[in-house]
Amino acid sequence: MNREAKHALKNTSILFKKWTVMSLRNRIALYYTIATAFLIALVFAILYFMVESIVYKQFDEEVNNEVAEVFADAHVTSHDFTSFSRFKNFIDDKEINFSEVKHDQKEAAKVDTEFIQLVNQEGEVINKSNNLARNVLIFKPGETKTIYFNSTINNSTIRQGQLPLFNSDGIIKGYLIVAVPMKKAIIVLHDLENVFLFSFPAIILTLFVLTRLIAGKSIRPIEKVIATAEKMTQTNLSQRIGLPYHHDELYRLASTINALLDRMQDAFQREKQFTADASHELKTPLAVVKGTLEVLVRKPREKEHYETKIQFCLIELNRMAQLIDQLLMLARYESSKIKQHREKVSLHLAIESVIGRLHPIALEKEINVEVRSNEKSPVIADPAMLEVILENILSNAIKYSPAGSGITITVEQKEKNIMCNITDQGIGIPEEKLHAVFERFYRVDESRNSDTGGFGLGLSIVKRLADLQKIQVSVISKKNLGTTFSLIFPST
Repeated sequence: MNREAKHALKNTSILFKKWTVMSLRNRIALYYTIATAFLIALVFAILYFMVESIVYKQFDEEVNNEVAEVFADAHVTSHDFTSFSRFKNFIDDKEINFSEVKHDQKEAAKVDTEFIQLVNQEGEVINKSNNLARNVLIFKPGETKTIYFNSTINNSTIRQGQLPLFNSDGIIKGYLIVAVPMKKAIIVLHDLENVFLFSFPAIILTLFVLTRLIAGKSIRPIEKVIATAEKMTQTNLSQRIGLPYHHDELYRLASTINALLDRMQDAFQREKQFTADASHELKTPLAVVKGTLEVLVRKPREKEHYETKIQFCLIELNRMAQLIDQLLMLARYESSKIKQHREKVSLHLAIESVIGRLHPIALEKEINVEVRSNEKSPVIADPAMLEVILENILSNAIKYSPAGSGITITVEQKEKNIMCNITDQGIGIPEEKLHAVFERFYRVDESRNSDTGGFGLGLSIVKRLADLQKIQVSVISKKNLGTTFSLIFPST
């Protein structure tokens, strides 16, 4: 590749890079200007050709009027033409008197008057008006109809009309050619053309500048979006974009981004709270296990004492393992890694299976679990997730119910759906705290070391697994009277 080609390629690359980094405001202005320039050029062209057409039409009418005057004065018509002699003599009579004109002016055509010329079929000039001098009008042979066209005499534009002359048998005997000057009209057309040509770039340049200003004002909300995004950090997630006055696409864009920021802030706060709560929940049993083991190694002790403390440490480690399992389940849900396999499931069999697993715990507190169900219709759910939901709700009911009380599980048809209610006679939940029972690490008793105190994750898992399967879950409760959890399954 030679040096010139490399230089041209380099320049092309530079122009392409400049084009790609052109601002949105400039691109909008450029695209709009190009489109408008095309339309303006089209309008100018149409206007010019319309004016030109009107001008030519007027001159064609003037030519026709001159032809009609020639025929009227000669007392002939174009379809009843017999000989050239009479027509020739008539043209001689119509010749302009140049007797008072200087000799050098006689030698050239006077282009501000009409011209008449008579030719035979072969185009030989039979006669012409004296004002043509040594010039002749252009003849176009072979035409059978009247034609109009432009020509020049002495560098001046004229409009010609060529009319065929017929005899009584319809045979062309010759042609009458009449011309009228167009000097002033051509000047007007040239002036109009110059106005269009010189005003076009001025209009386009002005349009580009105005469009760029308007585009800059229109995309100002986008600049605010960019400025807000540049200032936003983890410690400044509360900042929002100001909404434009007009409810247009930019308003929707700003609203959508603000909504996205709201979700991001909520997710960040939940993640932050989740991390803090999880670390606190894991820190407590670790501290207990660590303290117990440190006490054990200080001095030798009895075997029974070692067994007791080791058993205590195992219980705490089991609690940690359970907490980690629940945290992993929530993490999988949050990352959409839990895959559900919804199918027709017997709700009655799922309830019996869960009661069987929790029977030893209920037996310790002498709690009677009663199932009231005449409904045998299947429900649509994931079998494993359904048992997790039922087990978490029922274990909470057993945990917070007094010894010797009862728990009732009812299954009934509600319109086209199936409802399952789990009701206990426990301590209940204050009305002002009902809205938070499905939040992670929330516990009504606020006791982290009580016998009944769990991790506050069970109901959170219930809510998320229910939402995943489109199962509606709700709770009603009265303090010291009991609590009812309701599950409404979608119709099959």
